[in-house]
Amino acid sequence: MNFTGPLIAVKDVDASRKFYEDLLDQQVMYDFGPNILFASGFSIQSKATWAEFIGKSEAAIIEQSNSFELYFEEEEFDRFVEKLKSYPIQYVHDVREYPWGQRVIRFYDSDLHIIEVGESMVSVARRFVGQGLTIEETAQRTQHPIEFVKAACANR
Repeated sequence: MNFTGPLIAVKDVDASRKFYEDLLDQQVMYDFGPNILFASGFSIQSKATWAEFIGKSEAAIIEQSNSFELYFEEEEFDRFVEKLKSYPIQYVHDVREYPWGQRVIRFYDSDLHIIEVGESMVSVARRFVGQGLTIEETAQRTQHPIEFVKAACANR
């Protein structure tokens, strides 16, 4: 069995498509009208057709459950955070840095699904080495193998 990706129900497929294409640089692989599959592997489905598929009313499709997120990584994290400021969004939280060094930001899409954008761990490793940490110190801080850090820093 293969997992092929999450599907989220949305009120307005066209508005959601625009959000994911414009803000998160997602490319549409297939557009089936009420269902769109993005090349990265997740799909959006109109709330009306989703409710019909699962035999529920549209009112039963709960918004802002805060129990699920779509996770993206960004190589140019600071640039993305600046870009995000020009969009009218509701933040879950502003930029946070976790103990392993990765910076993330979480916000809601227009249907109140949580979106997390994290700095890629390759970028984190490069940032730490660029700040003067050794390969070994960076591996320890990021909780990634030394081989990962070496590869990240070799492919600049």
